[in-house]
Amino acid sequence: MSAATFRMAVVRDPGGPRPIDLIEVPVIEPGPGEIRVEVAGATVNPVDLAVAGGFFHSLGLINQPDRTGLGWDFAGTVAAAGPGVDVAVGTRVAGLIAGLDRDFGPYAEQLVVSAADVAVVPDGLDLVAAATVPLNALTAAQIMDLLGDAPADGDRLLVTGAAGAVGAYVVSLATDRGWRVTGLARAQDEEFVRGLGADFTTAAEPGWDAVADGGVFQERGVALVRDGGRFVGVQPAVMPAAERGITVVAVSAHPDGPRLAGLLARTVSGELPARVHAVVPLDQVADAHREVAKGGLRGRYVLVP
Repeated sequence: MSAATFRMAVVRDPGGPRPIDLIEVPVIEPGPGEIRVEVAGATVNPVDLAVAGGFFHSLGLINQPDRTGLGWDFAGTVAAAGPGVDVAVGTRVAGLIAGLDRDFGPYAEQLVVSAADVAVVPDGLDLVAAATVPLNALTAAQIMDLLGDAPADGDRLLVTGAAGAVGAYVVSLATDRGWRVTGLARAQDEEFVRGLGADFTTAAEPGWDAVADGGVFQERGVALVRDGGRFVGVQPAVMPAAERGITVVAVSAHPDGPRLAGLLARTVSGELPARVHAVVPLDQVADAHREVAKGGLRGRYVLVP
């Protein structure tokens, strides 16, 4: 009898005409502190397109000899638990895998992860919607860690890409830290952004106390910050240069199970948005990547095995 296997989507020809392959890999049992999750949904994020396109390979940040895993965030059901884990089989969880240089990822039927990196999905939030939360919400929360509380009452924060996945979470979280928030987005997104509690603009002038660059403006975003202000980007591999006394940093999203639990609770209560654009089968991953590459989506593609 052959060993049990499961399907996984991986990159074998980064930047090539057909970079993504579906392969069969052996099922492995979780070790100490780990769980094996039966994946119900894995979110397609722009970083996945960059991996498939060979961008991070070209920078020397990925050095996998045979295959590169795809995906960062996921939701599913615990299928097995290793020693020292108090998460029961059958528990619904969501989580995040960080890092680029790995041969596995959530674009798969199963996934072995650290139990400390997942959070229980609350009742009232389905697993497909929950899969869209971890990367973007944790990135936004960690952006706010880098920005900190508003230094003075009324300090102004501009969030670029405010209707996008990361930007919308930043807008929602920044008011908690005392910032006066304005979202920069397209005109058709005004109602959505204002509904998050922010002011709105389609064209920002320079002079902001801080910029959270969900729209990946990079150097153009730094130019919008006042002298001595703060800029937080989302691409640590290619940070823009500092100028005029501006503090320039970039978030590097990392798992945080306890914090994710709080973000999921705020999602199910309606405080934070969970937006699913489309649900597609795992074997249509290439089609999903092509659609995401067109841009302009207000929600995520979620792959389901």
